[in-house]
Amino acid sequence: MATSPKTVLFLCTGNSCRSQMAEGLVNGHLRGSWQAFSAGTNPASQVHPLAIQVMGEIGLDISHNIPKHTDAFKGHTFDVVITVCDNAAENCPIWLGKGHRQHIGFDDPAAFVGSPEDTLAVFRRVRDELQAQVLQWLKNFNP
Repeated sequence: MATSPKTVLFLCTGNSCRSQMAEGLVNGHLRGSWQAFSAGTNPASQVHPLAIQVMGEIGLDISHNIPKHTDAFKGHTFDVVITVCDNAAENCPIWLGKGHRQHIGFDDPAAFVGSPEDTLAVFRRVRDELQAQVLQWLKNFNP
């Protein structure tokens, strides 16, 4: 009998970059063992186009994702809730629901100001950091 995958909710402010990329990475690379969701306290109107682009570069399509408010998950239980905001630069959401809480902070690539090439490089760096740190943390998670 197959066991249900563990669930993880990624939280940040706008739910347009980091949390969306984290959701896509987990659902793409840890399918079967984890199911990911994401939300924000002040969701943007759309997923950032560069987040979609850099995820597509590694074969993961998040173009159909939409930013969601944390209220959409009220009453839901998750095995893990991970905040991915940069707590030095912004207020991280607080999750009052059930689930193990973890903070793994990442720079907000949407806040970067620079040339288009430099901005794309920041999105790639944050994607790669998310992939390395979040996937490893979840693989090692033992409730």
